[in-house]
Amino acid sequence: MPTSMIKLIAIHPAGKSALDLTFSDAATARWSAVDLIARNTDLTAPLADPAYFSRAFIEAGALAWPNGLELSPAALYRKLKEAGALHKAAA
Repeated sequence: MPTSMIKLIAIHPAGKSALDLTFSDAATARWSAVDLIARNTDLTAPLADPAYFSRAFIEAGALAWPNGLELSPAALYRKLKEAGALHKAAA
């Protein structure tokens, strides 16, 4: 499956600034938002509040928050894969 077709299908909180992600190819990973929060922009600053961070949801396969911040599932997948953090169940 090309990464451009990858979508998020499930997210679960994993601490104050991390999420366990499940992608449409059944790959899973724990993603930390620490680097994103550190950017401290208008869109990312609210994520520093664990109560706000926990309001993450899936919008058309992308990771999103109520303030309009959306993260591309393909970009998340690629970064997690490059970091060796992506896990696929054995077939």
